[in-house]
Order: sequence, then structure tokens, then C-alpha cells
Amino acid sequence: MSDALTKLRDSVLGFIWDGELRDIPSPRRQLIRMLRTLYVLVRDLATGELNLRAMSMVYTTLLSVVPLLAFSFSVLKGFGVTNQLEPLLYRFMEPLGPKGVEAAEHIIGFVANMKVGVLGGVGLGLLIYTVLSLLQKIEASFNYVWRIERLRAFGQRFSNYLSVVLVGPVLMFSALGITASVMSNRSVQWLMSVEPFGTLILESSRLIPYLLIVCAFTFVYLFIPNTRVKLQAAAIGGLVAGFLWQTTGWAFAAFIASSSNYAAIYSGFAILVLLLIWLYINWLVLLLGAQIAFYIQNPQYLTQTQVRLILSNRLKERLALIIMYQVADHHHRNLKPWTVNALADDLEIPIAPLERLVLTLIAQGYLIETNAEPPAVIPARDISTIRLTELLDNVREADESRFLRKQRLASLAPVDAVMERINVARDSALNGMTLRDMLGEKADLA
Repeated sequence: MSDALTKLRDSVLGFIWDGELRDIPSPRRQLIRMLRTLYVLVRDLATGELNLRAMSMVYTTLLSVVPLLAFSFSVLKGFGVTNQLEPLLYRFMEPLGPKGVEAAEHIIGFVANMKVGVLGGVGLGLLIYTVLSLLQKIEASFNYVWRIERLRAFGQRFSNYLSVVLVGPVLMFSALGITASVMSNRSVQWLMSVEPFGTLILESSRLIPYLLIVCAFTFVYLFIPNTRVKLQAAAIGGLVAGFLWQTTGWAFAAFIASSSNYAAIYSGFAILVLLLIWLYINWLVLLLGAQIAFYIQNPQYLTQTQVRLILSNRLKERLALIIMYQVADHHHRNLKPWTVNALADDLEIPIAPLERLVLTLIAQGYLIETNAEPPAVIPARDISTIRLTELLDNVREADESRFLRKQRLASLAPVDAVMERINVARDSALNGMTLRDMLGEKADLA
């Protein structure tokens, strides 16, 4: 029996992973791509990192849901549409059953009783902090999915996050208002009286909430990660995540309706336990959609074993020289400065190892970032003062731990002699060459 299962598993894996996608005929290629994406999603879930991040955001959500809704209510109050936010909250809590409606009423009561004007400076600061901390944790989770190792700068975070909190509700209800205006138009009303157009329009209007959910997810996938996400990838991720969100909502509601054990076991705490589970499922769906968007945009990561991009010393030195050359060349010729994304696209390499090396060069004082959005990199000092031997030495030493450095290793005279000969030969070959001299090599070769 075990041999038969092993053969079946090997045949399935062989069907999915044997061969290059570009060599597979088109109809089958799409099926193989979908199966590979499903495989890596299950594998990523099995590692547990996404689960941990979803659980951490559940805790942050509990702290920030009331301040977040308070901000949204305050913005919508100016547009006279405060009451339209409540149905959305009730709908989110709907899978929890009657207790969910009760929990939504309590949350709305907390928000209604919150008076920002009497909080004082410290209280208002804590209110803003809890809202921004949720969005920062979301960005950190999305950056993990996209293999990005740093958050936005503090100023960019503050402005971008507040725009989501303040402008997002206005855009959502503007879309709802436009939809309502279109549906109440005389021409549309007349068309609805004519069959089969009336039935078609009525059935299509029921898809509007789903389209809004898909658009919301797509917007989050485009805006939150600290990298450039293509619209197609974000839209596919938003579509799948929206479908999963709606499906899990139905499944969770059916589970609640058919299970009375939770109330018997947890008594009054049952709604809190179910709310935690429902929040966890929602965050997990959101992260899965982000994973799908990432794999759509970066199909090179669709591999049978998890890809760990660690540069060897040889590649690290070569890539550091390439980065410095490209940046210096554009700066010297007064061209548009390079961004990390643009460099990754030009060199056709994944962004994660490139960004790590750019951060190293920034920390070593060779590059600085501009204040543009997204930030570009330019030389930190005159390129004629950057010696290549110094650059290579600093790149080599960048990842050394202070607990294990060259000085802590045993000193052996034969080894020291060989290393010295290598350094002397390298210094002699470069002969004091600077980054500016390397730019001149291009003209000499031409």
C-alpha cells in the first residue's frame, strides 16, 4: 500500500514539476502553472510563518479596531454618511451569527462613546499609534511575502497610512454612491422594466459587493507592500482572495449554525473565541492573496523546494561592482537615478538579494537614498575617491559578526602568507583604481 502511494505521489509531482514551463504547450502550461502555485501555497502554509503573522495581526486588530473605526467615523461624518459604515461592520460579523450582530453593536457603541476632543494630547497620540501600528504590521507581513526587508521611511509611513485611514472610506462610499446614482437613473430604471434586461441588471447588481471586496483587496496589494506591484498580479490576487473570503464566510457561518458546543464549553466567552478565529481566517486569506500576487509577478519562485537567495562571496563582490558602476554612470551623465526596483528589472535578478546589498552599500557610506517616492540611490561621495580595493574589502567584511571576526581566528603563518600574497596581487592588479576610473573603461573599450 505504501509503495503504491509513493508511486502515485512521485507521478503527481513529476507531472507538476518535470520540464520547463516555456517548453510546455499553452493549454497544459496554464494548468501546470496553477498546480505549481497551489503546491507552493500549501508548502508556505505548512512552514507556519504565514500562520504566525496572521495570529499576530489578530492581536493588533483587537487593540486598534475601535480607534480605526473612530477615525473612519470622524471622516465620514463630514460627508453625512456615517450610518453607512455600520452595515459593513454588521456584514463582516454576519458569519458569527446572532452573537456577531451583538458584538458589532458593542463595537459601534464603543466608537460612538469615544470623544476624541477629551482624550488630550497623550490619549490622541496613543489613538493614532494603535491605528498606525496595525497598518505597519500589515506592511511588514506583506513585505515578508514580497521578500522585502525594510519598511517605508517614517515620514512616508505616516503620510501613506493616514491616507489609507482617511481617504479609503471616502473612496469606498463614493463608489457606493455612484453605483446608487446609476441604478436610480431614469434610463436604467426604464431598461430594468424591459425583460430580460431587468433580470440581468438585477442579478448583476448583486455582484457589486463582491466587486468592491475584490477592488479593496487589489488596492491593498498594490499600495501596502514597499515595492512596485503590477496591476495584473494585484488584481489576480485580489480576485482569488475575494472569492476565498466570501467562501470562508459561508463555510464559517454554516459551522457556527451547526455547532452549539462552543457556547456550552466557553459560555459567555464563546463569541470572543469565535471572533478571534474569524479574524485569524480573514488575515490568513489576505496574506494568501498577497502570496498569489507575488507568485504571479515572480514566477521564478515557483520551485519544488523553497528558494533561499543567499549570495556567494563571488557574486556579492561582482554585484556590488555592478551596482556601483550603474549608479555612478547615471549620476555622472546626469541621468535619472536608479531605484532598487529599476536595478532589479534591468539586471533581471530577484529584488531581495539586490536590496540587501544596496542596504550594505548605504551602511558602508558608498550610497545614499534620495527623498523621492520610491527612493532612488546616488553616490554618497565623489566617485573619484572611491577605491575599488576599499569597496571590495568593505563588502567582504559587511556580514561578519562581532563575535566571530578575523582577529578571533587562529593565526597560522603559512595561511597568513598566502592571504597576504592574494591581497598584494589584487592591489597590484587594480593599482589604486577608483570608481571613476572604471567608468573610463567603458570609453576605452568603445
